[in-house]
This record gives sequence, C-alpha cells and structure tokens, in this order.
Amino acid sequence: MRFINNGCKWAAYSKAVAIAIGVVLGAVSSAQLQAQLQQPEVWQSELLQGHELVGRIWSEELQDFVTAEQLAEEILGARYLLLGEKHDNPDHHALQLTILRFLLEEQRLGLLTLEMMDESAAEKLKALPDIDTMSATELKTYLVWDDAGWDWEFYGPLIEAAYGEGIELRAGNISRATVSAVYADENSIDVSGVLSAAAEEQLLIDIDESHCGQLPESQFPAMFRVQQARDKAMAESMLSGDVDGVSVLIAGNYHVRHDLGVPNYLLAREADLERSHIVSIAAMEVSEGEIDPRDYQQLLEVQAAYDYLWFTPALTSEDYCASLRSSQ
Repeated sequence: MRFINNGCKWAAYSKAVAIAIGVVLGAVSSAQLQAQLQQPEVWQSELLQGHELVGRIWSEELQDFVTAEQLAEEILGARYLLLGEKHDNPDHHALQLTILRFLLEEQRLGLLTLEMMDESAAEKLKALPDIDTMSATELKTYLVWDDAGWDWEFYGPLIEAAYGEGIELRAGNISRATVSAVYADENSIDVSGVLSAAAEEQLLIDIDESHCGQLPESQFPAMFRVQQARDKAMAESMLSGDVDGVSVLIAGNYHVRHDLGVPNYLLAREADLERSHIVSIAAMEVSEGEIDPRDYQQLLEVQAAYDYLWFTPALTSEDYCASLRSSQ
C-alpha cells in the first residue's frame, strides 16, 4: 500500500550511448554536473528528515547508491525521462524542478508532458507559442488550471520553467469524459499484449489495495481499463518524433513504473525503442525503520519498477485506509 500512495492517484542509452553522452557533456566538468543537480538544502517535509536514506540516490542497475553526477549522465543520455512523485510531497516537486533546470541549462529538454493536464487542454497548449509572454498568474488562468486537484504552487514552477524557454508542453492525461467512456465500454481501448499476464494480475491487486479493499470486484475491469488508458495517453503524449532533446513526463510514481506503467506503452509504440532508452526516477518517501533501498524497489518477475530511487522525508504517517474505515 505504501508504494501505491507514493505516487498513484486512483481517485481522481545507458551503455549504448556512452559516446553520445560524452559529446553532449562537452566541456561541462564533473564539478559542474554535481553542482547543477542537487537536492534541496532544506527539506520541506518534516517527517523522518534524519532517516539515513534521505537525500540518497539508489541505482537499480548498479545495486548501489550513485552521485548526482552519475545520475546527471544518465539523464542526459535518455530518450524518455519519467519523473515520478507522491503528488502532495513538496520535496518531490523541488527535485523535479532541479532536474528540469539542469536539462534546460544543458539545452537538452525537448518537451514536457504532465499527468496534471488532460486532453481538453491540448488546443490551448498548441497555441501557447504564438501568445505573448504571460505571467505565472496569467498562465494559470489561460490553462484553466485545476488548482483543487493539483496545487499550482507545486506544478506552476515546472510549467513556467519550460514555458519560459519555449519548450513544448503537452497534456498527458485523459479527460473526465474519456474516463467515463472507457469505464463504461469494455471495447473502448485496445492495449492487449502491452502488459504481461503477471503485470495485469498485479495491477488488479493494486487497484484493490489502493481502494482499501472497498471497491466492488465487479468494478475491477473498468478501473483496470481506465488505468491503462491513462498510461497509454501519457506515452502517446511523450512521443518525441523529431524533437531534439529529452522527452520528460511528470506523473505519479505508479505511472512511471517500468513493470506496470507508461514505459510499456512507449515500447509498444516505437519499434526501435529499447527499455534502456527510458529512464524512470521515483522520488520516494522513506519509511520508519526501513533502511535497505531494496525494500522500496518493487520487483515483478525480473523487471524492477524504477531505474533510480531518490529518497526524501515523508509528508505524513497517516494511514489513509485506517482513516477511511474510521469514517464509515
């Protein structure tokens, strides 16, 4: 349950491109890379700030902690970069902004897709480059931002950073109308074969757990379709085509999972794409007493969920399911 809450909102080339990375880095020194990609000096989430994993970055491939410099090299070499989050943790958004600014400084940010905007914003985003520069407030108004669902204080700086440099912005999510259509029609999407049988089974288990066991089993298939439709839409929004640079997605941790999420739909759409071209970084809240990073890295069959875990303090220790049951 912890891992679902660390990113999923249900209600609501590494080795192969080593030479290319060297060219991209050019004259940028190791010290510069280390300085550009840093964690916040002050964590905003107060719970477990003294936890020994806080601020550390775990590499699944190396089975070891890595430096910001090592992570920077992987970021620059990615075709697709998926930045996961727990939606309400401010430290996760601060880390995302650090990564975006790093890519902008290196002139490697190709486009930015956000889960927090749906297809209804597509036309506004397409027209954005032809509109005179807007302030943050004007931009929020123009986008008809859903501040009740997605705190602008978290996502506004990410959007402003990309918008200010003329980076293409894309909406990653499906609209409420599409959600309703997908929910009602079992033939609304065709994603057969995208996920393995084990992944599909795990997704159904997670749907149940994320609803604290309160969701009628009869609704599982519909919720399953909605989740797949969202991941498929995010993948399609990320497709970079002739875009020069890294295509970045901002989404909940559950969506950026290699085993269950968006990477599978990217691979289904691009014949020449390899999983090593997709880098998934989860901003992960630490838990009391759990100091082994492997305890946070879910493993389905042979595929781990994330390439990197960047550990942060936790925002709250509240048990959502316990509070839900007590209110009934």
